[in-house]
Amino acid sequence: MNPRQVKEAREASQLAPYASFSAQSLGRAHAESEDPLRTCYERDRDRIVHSAAFRRLAHKTQVFLTEEGDLQRTRLSHSLEVSQVGRTVAGVLQLNEPLTEALSLSHDIGHPPFGHRGELALNQLMAQFGGFRHNAQVLRVVDLLERRSPEYAGLNLTREVRESLLKHETSKDWPEEFQPKPARPCLEAQVTDLADSTAYNKHDLEDGLYAHMFTEDQVFEEVELWRRAVARVEARYPGFLASSPDRKLRIQRIANELIGEVIMDLIASTTARLAASGVSSSAEVRAFGTLLVGHSPDFEANVAELARFLNKRFYRHEHLQRYLEFAQQVLTGLFGAYRAAPEAMPAWYQSWAQEQGLERAICDFLAGMTDRFALREFKRLVGPLPQGFQPRLSQG
Repeated sequence: MNPRQVKEAREASQLAPYASFSAQSLGRAHAESEDPLRTCYERDRDRIVHSAAFRRLAHKTQVFLTEEGDLQRTRLSHSLEVSQVGRTVAGVLQLNEPLTEALSLSHDIGHPPFGHRGELALNQLMAQFGGFRHNAQVLRVVDLLERRSPEYAGLNLTREVRESLLKHETSKDWPEEFQPKPARPCLEAQVTDLADSTAYNKHDLEDGLYAHMFTEDQVFEEVELWRRAVARVEARYPGFLASSPDRKLRIQRIANELIGEVIMDLIASTTARLAASGVSSSAEVRAFGTLLVGHSPDFEANVAELARFLNKRFYRHEHLQRYLEFAQQVLTGLFGAYRAAPEAMPAWYQSWAQEQGLERAICDFLAGMTDRFALREFKRLVGPLPQGFQPRLSQG
């Protein structure tokens, strides 16, 4: 057997029966010979990692404008953290780790510059032209906008990866190619979804504290998971939290304890759900009545409490509301500039406009931009940056 076949045989003997098996993939839209070294999902993961869209995540906002400092998360570092959590959970549950990794690394490559603020802005700008949804944009990126072969557009990923990237799309927006829409995503996609929220809840706590947008006392008063993490740190390192002058280390130690508990509950609860469900194949998972990856009821309430805290204290912070207005002004200015002068776009996007329509081509171009490129283009085509928003540089 070649190395790929050895890996597929290992999957058959070691993965749970409800996992996604590489040898059972529905394949690719454009037929290709199998790789002798890698399974189909390893190949997908590698194509994602080597894509331009993935590299651009290094300079795209997670929450803060990337110009606001070097320590806060970007879309790229967030995706790597999601992958780390996802592979940990998938490994313990005996699911397909390369598939989970491929989904984790690619789940945000449809996001525009300026984070969710950019997404809101593009959706408003495209209201009369089909709107903008970042999950649908992920599929446009991997199917149409990335270019790696003269024989086809896109990355030619497997059906399982492509369909899983659309996990939040409604039945109304579900592509005809993937009909009928399954009741639930595969387990690897469900794990990725929880790994995503687990990762950003943890790192947004850290980044918000580092930026002094809320205090440790506020988190302690309002978040049970934080209080429990503090208690465990104090038990392990008596006197450390009260005496250490290293604020970053203190915050990180507590946040690490917190995410550890979240992951442990997710694994334990999902293991129990899978056992109770009786599912014995990925097909049965996709047809099951409820999601099978999730927290225990009490712990889910704790996670919801943490999410409410971040929504109130962080995502709705005055600084980020000003950032929303700034992002809307920058993208609105660029959208208008390219509509007035399509020749200001690269030649490929000019030809893309002939095929897709000018507004959709502009949207694709804008969605692929990094924060800093969007700001440079605004200065080049529109003028000085909008007033009223100043980067928050003080962290520590």
